[in-house]
Amino acid sequence: MLKHTCLTPIRPGRVVVLGGSGFIGKHLMKEIEFSGVEACGISSSSLDLTATGAIPALAEMVRRDDTLVFAACLTRDKGDNLPTLMKNLAMAENVGLFLENHGCAHLIYLSSDAVYKDGISLVREDSPCEAGGLYSLAQLAREKMMSHAAGKAGIPLAILRPCGVYGFGDTHNGYGPNRFLRTAVSQETISLFGQGEETRDHIFVGDVCRLIRLCAEHVSTGTLNLATGRAYSFAEVAELVSRAVAKAVKIEHMPRRGPVTHKHFDITATLKAFPTVSFACLEEGLEKTIREMPGQLG
Repeated sequence: MLKHTCLTPIRPGRVVVLGGSGFIGKHLMKEIEFSGVEACGISSSSLDLTATGAIPALAEMVRRDDTLVFAACLTRDKGDNLPTLMKNLAMAENVGLFLENHGCAHLIYLSSDAVYKDGISLVREDSPCEAGGLYSLAQLAREKMMSHAAGKAGIPLAILRPCGVYGFGDTHNGYGPNRFLRTAVSQETISLFGQGEETRDHIFVGDVCRLIRLCAEHVSTGTLNLATGRAYSFAEVAELVSRAVAKAVKIEHMPRRGPVTHKHFDITATLKAFPTVSFACLEEGLEKTIREMPGQLG
């Protein structure tokens, strides 16, 4: 559960985003800058977090009074394999050692709902966690590593676990709104596994960034799932995407790779932490995404 160190929000001195050139990182930089706070993005092109020289480089880039958002990660689409696992752990090792020796004012770690045990139909922050693959193992291990480093250095830590995030600029092409939009626009088709019966929560990237900003402003600590509380079947998502692109989109059905599973989120903790928060419904989020895709729907 999430707790606020500052009940009245404060303006961070500066927010440093590890993974500032990534899908969420780019949107987060805009969110932070729009709120009037200085934002500094660190990308893989400017610093390789897996390298042995990452720790002294971070010491030069990150100040003790900074809020640090650790959003850098090799996602599942980069390979659910041992080399990718080790790179993700190397990133966390270097960030953790930097924190232990140099510190920062507040650490926000962007994890994933992949940490939860497979088969849980209603997910809460205290639901059982279990690695179902190497990517989820990496996220679980990185959470533990950040908790260890932050505890040792006395740094307030918030761990955020988003469900499937969609929006303009996504590079992961995960099964769901992002892939459906891409293929609907480029190929006028959407491919579903089976009949698309499975239900999942999908959160708009702008809402994710707003929640991260709120955590920074409240110097929040603890764990919070980032989800809307509304789950859609993939068949419903496909239909909404088809309407949103205003094209005759063909829905194709592929053989199912596994059993039908459903995943919903109880967002009571989110509403308790941020009582006035609201989320874009999927229709609204898709419209916002399309508005940022100039020239692709004409």
